[in-house]
Amino acid sequence: MIYFWAFVVGGLICVIGQLMFDVAKLTPAHTMATLVVAGAIIDGLGWYEPLIDFAGAGVTVPITSFGNSLVHGAILDLHKDGWIGAVTGIFKTTSAGISAAIVFSFLAALLVRPKG
Repeated sequence: MIYFWAFVVGGLICVIGQLMFDVAKLTPAHTMATLVVAGAIIDGLGWYEPLIDFAGAGVTVPITSFGNSLVHGAILDLHKDGWIGAVTGIFKTTSAGISAAIVFSFLAALLVRPKG
């Protein structure tokens, strides 16, 4: 059943993003930023962890999970290290994903010739 709910919830997040493109006429950057902020707000309210328990990869793979990671890392390190932890926790939690994005983007730039 976890696969079903992962598909449904992840698909719903994608549908929301697509509606933001098609109906609200938002740019990809606005859509992505909105979904990241939504994930951050949902985690700040304490609702993202139960959602992960319910839908698994359906909510940990989409861009909303990046917002969750930012807030989650900040809150954890805030309790552990104080206010400085709120800043350092963001970087500790998301550094692997950001580094991977940079490395793979660089490799793609080396392998693919841009149109122009």
